[in-house]
Amino acid sequence: MTVRIAMVAGEASGDLLASHLIRALRRHLPEAEFFGIGGPKMIAEGFDARWPCERLAVHGYVDALKRYRELSAIRRTLLAQIRAERPAAFIGVDAPDFNLWLEGRAKDAGIPAIHFVSPSIWAWRGGRIKRIARAVSHMLCLFPFEPVLYERAGVAVSYVGHPLADVFPLHPDRAAARAALGVDGAGPVVALLPGSRQSEVRNLADTYIGTARRLLARNPAVRFLVPLATPETRQLFDDAMRRTQAADLPIRILPGQAVEAMTAADVVLVASGTASLEAALLKRPMVITYRIGKWQYRLMKRLAYLPWVGLPNILCNEGIVPELLQDDAEPEKLATALEAWLADDRRRAALEARFAELHLSLRQDTAAKAAAAILPYLKGAGA
Repeated sequence: MTVRIAMVAGEASGDLLASHLIRALRRHLPEAEFFGIGGPKMIAEGFDARWPCERLAVHGYVDALKRYRELSAIRRTLLAQIRAERPAAFIGVDAPDFNLWLEGRAKDAGIPAIHFVSPSIWAWRGGRIKRIARAVSHMLCLFPFEPVLYERAGVAVSYVGHPLADVFPLHPDRAAARAALGVDGAGPVVALLPGSRQSEVRNLADTYIGTARRLLARNPAVRFLVPLATPETRQLFDDAMRRTQAADLPIRILPGQAVEAMTAADVVLVASGTASLEAALLKRPMVITYRIGKWQYRLMKRLAYLPWVGLPNILCNEGIVPELLQDDAEPEKLATALEAWLADDRRRAALEARFAELHLSLRQDTAAKAAAAILPYLKGAGA
């Protein structure tokens, strides 16, 4: 009998993680079959996608409420299929709001439920971990400080490292990145990353442009790279450039290419999120910033218990890069913080060394470790 595994991945990042995991599991179980919700990378590995992962994508609370019935119907239908087909295990890849519900019901039906990518329970107060403990058989964590939180709650857990650390080189080639982007000259290069979501770009575009203007006034040789993830975010930034009459600034907008832009840069201004971890793995000095609605910020500040929001600071357990958030996210302060990195060679070198240590701690061959943690749940399930 062939081993069959149900999986759900949401969004492109989950699709990539799950495709690597499928490949790693097939090294041990060549005849394994996978079904559920997934994307093109999973399908390329032979995954039976009964719904595309794009169906799970929601954009904010309003969109989530509008699509609640549709998403609930998909989830109930998939649960019925899982109960009927009795796979050896259910693996939820990220998408915790969707997957934890399924995992709990699969576990209740006697099907091992594994969750790949811990929700950010370390960032918020409250009892979310109790719900997770009821729902999952095993948690796979990307960060080394997470397992102890689950062990305290009695949840089986494995640290598997972060997949970006496997992909990114330990010694990024800045000269090659500059050559590939056609960046030349002797002046400093600043990468400006206002975020991948439209709301982030709306909130930060004017501030980033104002920051660039101040840096240019202090150093006329500075140049700026602005990678934007989608045509929509590109349009928003273009609109801000016109609105602020910034055509004179040496700003080059790139279609995506965030990794290339950060590799080429001397310093990075980045909206808090995964891009800040990418900047750390690329050994780039950075300033982290973010701005959201006032009521949202007050709520998040009240619920959060860590003193930082940026992953580099959280992972290093100290404020090694500046965080200028909300009211502090204004051009003069941001320009001053970026200029401080450019002016201090010794500080930059110390940060690069610290980020190299972080990179090594996260480089664990994530897919192979995740597969090794899952395999015991599959013993006896196949022929």
